[in-house]
Amino acid sequence: MSAILSSKPSTLVLGAGELGACVLRELALLRNQGQAGPISVLLRPGSRTDPRETGAEAVEADLATATVTALAHVFSRFDQVICCTGFVGGPGTQRKITDAVLKAGIAHYIPWQFGVDYDRIGRGSGQDVWDEQLDVRDMLRGQDQVRWTIISTGIFTSFVFLPAFGLVDLAGNTVHALGDWDYRLTATTPQDIGHLTARIATSRPDFDDQVVFVAGDTFSYRELADTVESVLGKPVRRHCWRLPQLRADAAAHPDDTLRKYRLAFARPDGVAWPKDQSFNARHDIPVTDVETWLRENR
Repeated sequence: MSAILSSKPSTLVLGAGELGACVLRELALLRNQGQAGPISVLLRPGSRTDPRETGAEAVEADLATATVTALAHVFSRFDQVICCTGFVGGPGTQRKITDAVLKAGIAHYIPWQFGVDYDRIGRGSGQDVWDEQLDVRDMLRGQDQVRWTIISTGIFTSFVFLPAFGLVDLAGNTVHALGDWDYRLTATTPQDIGHLTARIATSRPDFDDQVVFVAGDTFSYRELADTVESVLGKPVRRHCWRLPQLRADAAAHPDDTLRKYRLAFARPDGVAWPKDQSFNARHDIPVTDVETWLRENR
């Protein structure tokens, strides 16, 4: 049987990094409009982050060193937990957090699943952390006490233009495709993810026990190169990293996370979905597409 939310549910956001700060800000706006309850944020002891501007209460705990029992004790004070920590705690952190959430018996959990369609991709993608995401889904689906919502966002838009990732090299006037020029990606900005997550989190129980897909933009690598050319006003060099090359690069540099990501994203499915079928499109919520992001941040 599911736990019952109070009339104004309290929410704990785990982490106040790039995404956590966006979620906190959007929840605070909804709280100020009477659409959300009290907000707290979990920070590492000694953190210099000051959440007071959002009116959030600071709660201290170290996700990497605290026991599952200790974390469950912290989580049990709240109706809802939203995890925005990513993988900074190392392998196994997301399983540990989920274990603590289930032991706490909270009403609703939004895990750190702000990425690709892990169900479609399956195990053995070459990204160990992606397999851990499937472990978390198995844990949530294997119980009926805690309600949950997974929000799939695709890649962060800024990551598309990260020089080290190599998709778009603005300085070198080059765009790379991963696997094939017709393979597609979905990308969403942290600001949009924060807004959409807050909307979904305060719409219970509409999205309980569901995977909700959002999309700032969905495009092929060919369309990405066309967009970069349009914004820059000049042709760009185009190179496709085919799968054999990507596999060889990843094998030759087993500790290079970005090479693993290039290989993982070089696929025809699981990393993109139609924008017109997304949560934001169905609810007519404006978001930032890749062309707009590039024009504002180039």
